[in-house]
Amino acid sequence: MVMENEEVSFADTVFGFWDEFQVQSENSSNSSSFDEDYNDEEESFCSDEKNKAFWEEQDQLLQGTLCRTSSSETKVRHATKEALREFNMSERACICWRPEAAAAKTKTCRDCLQRELRDRLLKLGFNCFICKSKWTSSPGITSGEHTYLEVVDKSNTKRGEVKVVIELSLRGEFEMARANEEYNQLLRKLPEVFIGKSERLKVLVKIMCSAAKKCMKDKKMHLAPWRKQKYMLAKWVGTYDRSIMEPLPRVYNAKPQKPKTSMLTFDLLENISGLHCNNAVEVV
Repeated sequence: MVMENEEVSFADTVFGFWDEFQVQSENSSNSSSFDEDYNDEEESFCSDEKNKAFWEEQDQLLQGTLCRTSSSETKVRHATKEALREFNMSERACICWRPEAAAAKTKTCRDCLQRELRDRLLKLGFNCFICKSKWTSSPGITSGEHTYLEVVDKSNTKRGEVKVVIELSLRGEFEMARANEEYNQLLRKLPEVFIGKSERLKVLVKIMCSAAKKCMKDKKMHLAPWRKQKYMLAKWVGTYDRSIMEPLPRVYNAKPQKPKTSMLTFDLLENISGLHCNNAVEVV
């Protein structure tokens, strides 16, 4: 009897231990599952905090850059705003008759507006140029070209030459069709017309390109080559050609020209009778 009781007692002890082990394992499994869920939530929280910190930093950098200015930038900015205001009040329309101006329901296209603004700033005494940047394809960047205005200030010999860029559609250069709300909020704080030093514009380009890269990464989308920083910087920071005065479109060269002839090859005896007396001959 004693042996049987001992065997039963031993069996109860063994199975009792096994039951306790199963309960502990289940508790441990539940605890592990809870820890995993907690870790996922913690990682998600950390990721959200990092995203929030990134966009707040970009916003602060953007506003800090836009708030800075100099006397040269201020003078050009005031003159440009006044010139644009006068042009908008005038009845002058696009002189090249391009269809995009009519499609956009605007008075003028970009090229004509740049010429008009350049001419007005020249009359005000500013050294204003139309700049055309052009670059070829290279690893990571596609070819392209861009035009903008530049005012060169040489009034202060100690300070040296100061270049002020006038970009008539800065905000439009950074618009993206599938951008997230954080990027669009940053974009709305960009001025439509930028007037400032090229160094300041370079900082703005870096801020917006960094934001565009982050935006596409969060949306798990590929960033187009023409959205990358190297491409965007090439528009305003790369090599360019300057032009002060450009000929008007052919449509405006409607004034009839005087007939020209060369006295070296003109046969007076044969052709003078055929000339109309009311036409002057210009000797070249």
